[in-house]
Amino acid sequence: MNRLPSCCAPLQHHWPLPRPLPGASLVSCAFDPALLASDDFERAGITPSASLQRSVAKRQAEYLAGRVCARAALQHLDGRDHVPGSHEDRSPIWPTGIHGSITHGKGWAAAVVAADGACRGIGLDQETLLDDDRAERLMGEILIPAELERLDRSRLGLAVTLTFSLKESLFKTLYPLTRQRFYFEHAEILEWSDDGLARLRLLTDLSAQWRHGVELEGQFCIQDGHLLSLVSV
Repeated sequence: MNRLPSCCAPLQHHWPLPRPLPGASLVSCAFDPALLASDDFERAGITPSASLQRSVAKRQAEYLAGRVCARAALQHLDGRDHVPGSHEDRSPIWPTGIHGSITHGKGWAAAVVAADGACRGIGLDQETLLDDDRAERLMGEILIPAELERLDRSRLGLAVTLTFSLKESLFKTLYPLTRQRFYFEHAEILEWSDDGLARLRLLTDLSAQWRHGVELEGQFCIQDGHLLSLVSV
């Protein structure tokens, strides 16, 4: 049917991040698992896997919202009507010649897509801002020693959330290109600024091209208690 699921609010075609990426399309929507209807997958024209059908309403709603955003982003990009499937590791399967990323958090989902000519890889991540107490408990797992030394404790929740999110976006960017997993200790946030721009450094060898010391740019924005970050190459 390709109609909006009951659990999803109207889609937003926008670019909330500070630096436009020519040739990319970003779509987001709010969603509420409590509003998930039994026919929402059929309504949206999306076929759930057997494991997804057995999952809780939250998982089903976030999957639906993310895939609806992805389809809309692809339609906006080049007119195709396509819902990305999933690899065994649950990462999206994008059409040939397309790079994309899907993210979902508490009540909000988004997808971004771009053609080969616009970029070689793209990663998008959304996180709810941590409060300072939780950030204090988690920072040792997310930040490497050099990042801890530079940490602005007056903005602890923001700094730890941003570090987590940018590293997630970096992983989503490079994993499809290298098929190599890496973790929080394998990347470093060198700097970030209030204008929403950041610089990252890879701290491990993933391939002949993506080696220890390679630096990349990232960007982010904050709205309604959520942080959205993006890394593209």
